[in-house]
Amino acid sequence: MTSAFPHDHGQPFEAHPEGVPDAAHFQAAAEVFRLLDDGNRVRIFWILCHCEECVINLSALVQMSSPAVSHHLRQLRAAGLITSSRSGKEVYYRAADTEEARLLHRVIEEVVQISCPDAFGQPDSSAAE
Repeated sequence: MTSAFPHDHGQPFEAHPEGVPDAAHFQAAAEVFRLLDDGNRVRIFWILCHCEECVINLSALVQMSSPAVSHHLRQLRAAGLITSSRSGKEVYYRAADTEEARLLHRVIEEVVQISCPDAFGQPDSSAAE
């Protein structure tokens, strides 16, 4: 069989280059990873994986201004990683119940080497298992 590449190294895609998906297939992953370019945004997302919170309380947790936190929340919400609900005048945010959000949560905890806090603010030893 003749290879479609100038050099045949015996690799699987050399004989069947049509097996490589085009760039459009990877765009969703690229969009999610683009959101990870800011440590504060990743931190806010991680917090929202463990609780539902308003902008004011998130601002206090991460020691940032409310407008700065709101900016990150808009980006996370536009990407579908968080959802919001309104109770009176207050808006509460939490991580979306999606496979992408769960996967990103796990990746963050693996990379940062932290585990989910339990209800008392202590790391949950069963989360790492």
